Amino acid sequence: MNIGLDMMGGDFAPLEAVKGLKKFLSVNSHAVTIFCIGDETLVQPLLAEYEVLSPNIHLVHAPEVIGYNEHPTKALKEKQQSSIAIGFQLLATGKIDAFISAGNTGAMLVGAMFTIKAIEGLIRPCVSGIVPKTNGETGMILDVGLNADCKPEQLNQFAILGSLYAQYILNIPNPKIGLLNVGEEEGKGNLLAQATFPILKENPSINFIGNIEGRDLFGTKADVIVCDGFTGNIVLKMAETVYDLAETRNFHNDEYFNRFHYENYGGSPVLGVAKPVILGHGISSAKAFTNMIQLATQMVETDVCAKMAESFKAS
Repeated sequence: MNIGLDMMGGDFAPLEAVKGLKKFLSVNSHAVTIFCIGDETLVQPLLAEYEVLSPNIHLVHAPEVIGYNEHPTKALKEKQQSSIAIGFQLLATGKIDAFISAGNTGAMLVGAMFTIKAIEGLIRPCVSGIVPKTNGETGMILDVGLNADCKPEQLNQFAILGSLYAQYILNIPNPKIGLLNVGEEEGKGNLLAQATFPILKENPSINFIGNIEGRDLFGTKADVIVCDGFTGNIVLKMAETVYDLAETRNFHNDEYFNRFHYENYGGSPVLGVAKPVILGHGISSAKAFTNMIQLATQMVETDVCAKMAESFKAS
């Protein structure tokens, strides 16, 4: 298994990427080869300093970096020697099986959609977010920002992608799918919600349980919550604020609120593309990098992207 890691992505790169890699290798040294993509003049000394020594590490020199404020498409085209561009080149040619970056999100999304491409039959990929449940279990919500405006068929496709991800990565058998809405009854909501409900209801490949309201987000009613990216991003940012509020109120040791911290999940996968692509938070810590690598290995081991592609071929 070969995992590509952008060493230059993130506010604290490449230091936190190196520290996260060291932690991952300390407990996961079996059958995982990491391609560290970045400026070798910066990365190599840190690998040596932190004694990240393993035959399973390969440093790939990438002298350029795509900044956060650069135009994604323009930067990818003009900076062919950037860590993100090289990462997608390696992924597209099969030299790595998954690619991780906490760098420019727009460039990562452009690379995922136009270098790796969406699986056949999918209208648009989406990005998912983790939802900590009050009973200790974990759910997910999608889309959380890639598709601000959606059609009903897109939400139906998000439900299929989310169901498969929940089964194979979150280990939830027969996950319950809920449509985020302003009321529980069928016929509630805006035009998108009203048109989506019957499509989800008639989809035999998912376990649709109906509408769920905002008060149900962190409960046990649904495992996978489906919505457009505009709504999902607001929910995601609200959840991040919950964690910030808990910290402000000195709930530092609260087991539930601590589950809202981004670093516990590492990054967000782009669902609906042919190979695993994982987006990290710009302020990713070592722990976040460790968990992103772990998530990448799970996605490769379960071959979840191929399972998603097969589900659309069968439909």
